[in-house]
Amino acid sequence: MQPRLKWLANITTIGMLLVLLGGALVTKTESGDGCGASWPLCKGKWIPDEITPQLVIEFSHRAVSGIVGILVLLLAYWSWKQIGHIRETKFLAVVSVLFLVLQSLIGAARVIWGQSDYILAAHFGISLISFSAVLLLAILIHEIDKKFAADRLILDGFMKKNTVAVSVYAFFVVYTGALVRHTGASMICSGWPLCRGRLEFPDNLFEWVQMGHRFAAGLLYLWIFAIMLYGIRRYKDKPVIYYGWIIAFLLASLQVLSGALIIFTKLNLFIALMHALFISCLFGLITYFLLLVYRSRLNEMKNAGPPVNLSR
Repeated sequence: MQPRLKWLANITTIGMLLVLLGGALVTKTESGDGCGASWPLCKGKWIPDEITPQLVIEFSHRAVSGIVGILVLLLAYWSWKQIGHIRETKFLAVVSVLFLVLQSLIGAARVIWGQSDYILAAHFGISLISFSAVLLLAILIHEIDKKFAADRLILDGFMKKNTVAVSVYAFFVVYTGALVRHTGASMICSGWPLCRGRLEFPDNLFEWVQMGHRFAAGLLYLWIFAIMLYGIRRYKDKPVIYYGWIIAFLLASLQVLSGALIIFTKLNLFIALMHALFISCLFGLITYFLLLVYRSRLNEMKNAGPPVNLSR
């Protein structure tokens, strides 16, 4: 594979992570209105007269998103040309561009017309899908599958079904986490893991949003733990599954820990950004497991061979 294409894949993947973290920073610092109701310019100008911290954060996020958007387009086109023969390449190239455009449109609509918290909460998840597509393209470009013999991997029914189900559920958990931020419910509960240090029903919508996310995230953590134990027991000879789910569990543990520290540190900005980073990496890894499920089905069909005519 061409070294320059590998470098582009690396830079674009890192750039997409910065876009995700930049979006989280905008939300956590309430900088979404830093440029007023103007887009893509800031307060109708390239360089506004009055510079505020919120303006710098919002405009920097727009600038980084624009640059990374160009990199994604280049990566999608170059990947299509160079490794378009690989079955998943064209699909991932289209998804990476399509969802990047979609997240940009939602961001622009929020600035110009405003959006409900429930629509804005989907913004982070849509960005995650674009990031995951870019990450998978980078994996294909670096031929990670060949290094882990994924072209010969066959998964059993339990692993395939749970991988697909947990990926869908993880996206739901991401949405609930974004909803916590956009509804301003991050610090509605003073305790952790219980809202006020005792077992009781939430009193208002904000507490329901916060505690609903905690419950959903806790279930995701236990689910990943169960899949990891299964992978350790059944796939000792398959490093990509054995170590992959161990890494997923470690990322999930860091996600839970950082979520607790957000409460204990009263929404420390660095901890909050690490919380967004861990879920981004975890979701990207889970989507790679989805790719392995797809590869497993292809391998099963290859091993099955052509259908046998029993009528003779």
